Amino acid sequence: MPCKFDKEIARMKRIEGQARGIAKMMEGDRYCIDILQQVTAMEGALRAAKSKILSIHAGHCVEDALQSGDPVEQRQKFTELVDLFQKAGK
Repeated sequence: MPCKFDKEIARMKRIEGQARGIAKMMEGDRYCIDILQQVTAMEGALRAAKSKILSIHAGHCVEDALQSGDPVEQRQKFTELVDLFQKAGK
């Protein structure tokens, strides 16, 4: 069975390439607006990756906890999600 993160690993490698490209643009003293546009594109790619990883977490980890019937595990997964959303809101 393939890793549930295969597509997201590939996405992160593309984002890594974007970051290297932005650094090269900065080293090459490219126009600030061009650099900012690339940073904005990279931020969008990171948001998309974050959203997909959250979806994977909900579809696997949280679902498994709910189906386990273990209230301690269920509370832990719920607390993790609340903490994540609190951090995102700051």
